[in-house]
Order: sequence, then structure tokens, then C-alpha cells
Amino acid sequence: MSNNEPIRVLLVDDHAVVRSGLGAFLLAFDDLELVGEAGGGAEAVRLCGELNPDVVLMDLMMPEMNGAEATTIIREKYPETQVVALTSYKEDELVHGVLKAGAIGYLLKNVTADELADAIRAAKAGQPTLAPEATQALIHATTKPPDLGFDLTKREREVLTLMIEGLNNPDIAERLVVSRSTIKFHVSSILSKLGASSRTEAVALALQNNLID
Repeated sequence: MSNNEPIRVLLVDDHAVVRSGLGAFLLAFDDLELVGEAGGGAEAVRLCGELNPDVVLMDLMMPEMNGAEATTIIREKYPETQVVALTSYKEDELVHGVLKAGAIGYLLKNVTADELADAIRAAKAGQPTLAPEATQALIHATTKPPDLGFDLTKREREVLTLMIEGLNNPDIAERLVVSRSTIKFHVSSILSKLGASSRTEAVALALQNNLID
């Protein structure tokens, strides 16, 4: 494609009003061309094959096939086509889902026409554009606390399993063929790691969080 040719854009949204609004946005820019519109994910996949767009503006919440599912298929079948998620939603799991599916951008529908145009140009050039909320969601993912019980040792898990079975310290010591003081040490370590104040609470936490297979 020569540099003079406009960037071919496909709009995907299940609301016709939103599509016409976005279409009007795009008409304002000489270097962008609206080549098609789809009302759902399956239609978007089909049109990508027929229209060969450079960039797809993809709504996420649609009936039948959602935006992340459509993005996965489009990126597999038509790797030259970039997908920018354009949505009203900023939930962390939606951000992760569509970026994992292969979208290069994530924008909220309150963007300005210029911001949208810049994101489309960036996508065509292979550069990501993320709304601040999407960046925040990615930061949350990397900084969220580790799962409860992640630091239990193999031996502590064995002791915890026997605690769940209702065994007391002497019984556990006998079963594992170690001293009672060793078991007492393991139990206090388990309580500390789980933030539990009693054996009963530790057992309840272990069951609630499926810590033991």
C-alpha cells in the first residue's frame, strides 16, 4: 500500500447509532476511509475476509460473538489487520481479554475524534494506544497480591491436609513420623502464612481457597 492511500477502517458495533456517529468521525479525516460496518463479531470476521481492512474498531460487548472472540479469530486469519477495542467498559478482565486476544489498542468511547484518528494511525503502524484506564488495569494485574497459601512448603501442605482431616498434633506427628514439636512448628507457620488465628480458621481458609487438592 502506498503512503498516499487512506487507512481502511472497519467499524464493529451492535448499535447502529454508534456506528453512524463513528462513521461521521472518520469522514473528517482524509487519510482514513470507512470501508465497512458490522453489527456483530461473526459479521466482522466475514467482512475482514471480504474487505481487507487495515484497522478494525471493535466493540466488546455484543450478543453471540463478543469482541474478544472476534479479535482472536481476526488476528489468526488476517494477521495484517490490526484491532483497536473501542468500548464503554473499563473492567480489568475485559482489558486483559481483548489484549490477550491480540488487540493493539484499547480506547473508551469518550475519546475525541483526533484521539481516535491518532489511535487508528498508530495501529496501522503497529504501535499500541491504551486509554489510561486500560493501562491501569494492566498495572493492577502485575501488582495484585499473590494467591493465599502460595508460600506453603510441601511439608506444610501435608500437615494442612491432615489438619483438614481432623487430626490433632500428636496424631499428625505419628502419621508423618516426626516429633510433636516439629508439627507444632509447622502448624504455627501455616497459621502465620494464612493469616489465621486458629486451626479451625486455617482449615476453613484452606477449604474456601482450594489450597489442598
